[in-house]
Amino acid sequence: MRRERIEMNSSSVQQIKSLIGLDGKPNYGHLISVPEALDIANFRYFSTMDKECSSLAKYFHYKQFQFVSIFTPQYVLGIAIADIRYLGTSFCYLYDINSNQLIEESWLRPLGLGYSLTASPWKGKAQFNKGQVRFDIKDGQWRVRAKCKTFELDVLLDSTDAESPPLMVSSPTGYSGWTYTQKHNALKVRGEFLVGGEAQLMENCLGGYDFSAGFMRRETSWRWASISGESQGVTIGLNLAAGVNETGVTENVLWIGGKRCLLAGVMFDFDRQTPDSSWRIYDDQGRVDLTFQPINARTEKLNLWVLKSNFRQFIGYFSGVVKDEDGHEYALQQVMGLTEDHFAKW
Repeated sequence: MRRERIEMNSSSVQQIKSLIGLDGKPNYGHLISVPEALDIANFRYFSTMDKECSSLAKYFHYKQFQFVSIFTPQYVLGIAIADIRYLGTSFCYLYDINSNQLIEESWLRPLGLGYSLTASPWKGKAQFNKGQVRFDIKDGQWRVRAKCKTFELDVLLDSTDAESPPLMVSSPTGYSGWTYTQKHNALKVRGEFLVGGEAQLMENCLGGYDFSAGFMRRETSWRWASISGESQGVTIGLNLAAGVNETGVTENVLWIGGKRCLLAGVMFDFDRQTPDSSWRIYDDQGRVDLTFQPINARTEKLNLWVLKSNFRQFIGYFSGVVKDEDGHEYALQQVMGLTEDHFAKW
């Protein structure tokens, strides 16, 4: 793969030292700065009976995953690394829009063997298979590298725009836990992307990342929708979710031309038993009313006794309307994006 020099410039978003305060509790709410470290060591973790948990329980109850999506005129890419302590998992897929064909690779590794993730959304690296898949974070910017059977990738998600901060939210989860989520969509993508050894044009490519970690419920499920696209000459980024960050705050956010607008809770109306059927995603404030039509999906079911996962990530088209905080309406017509329906027992 021919190498283009990629400079990771300093992000305009500043950082704070730690998510955890001096009292051993997380800072909750929509944060205005990126934590330099989640500082798990200083988190005071208690059982449901108010006893401080052992270091072993604290280690195994912490979960973390990182995901990047990239949209080009011809392809959709999804790349993930997850650490659920008992297992590490990673996947890459390449979806060809013209042929409606999805090709994927996935890996499982036990107990930290062959993979690692950074506990900092500000700096560090995550890697799987000795760097076959790798995310490098510097000053809040993401460099993404992957070498798979069908494609090679070395790109930067450009988040230097001062008008486009990421979503940074922390909320209580369950009785004793918490979740930190950082997401940023509709970012410009620059670098190199090869399919079958052939270089792809990187103009008009957009992408987004998801950094999520914390002490989540033993049984967790969520619904999710994501857009990094363009409509009516304006870039539109959208992140909508239900099931995790909902205790006083949500992780729902809209980026219009780079401007970030926070959204309230949304409902996901779809039929799990009929995966090809359309979804409706809406709120009760009239700011989100979307339909989503799946056209392909990456699916995985794991039933490993104490661990279970029913994962479905759909690729398809969004139509409908979204409104910014000033009430300006933006129409979406056949804008490509992702949804997800996931149950995990971990």
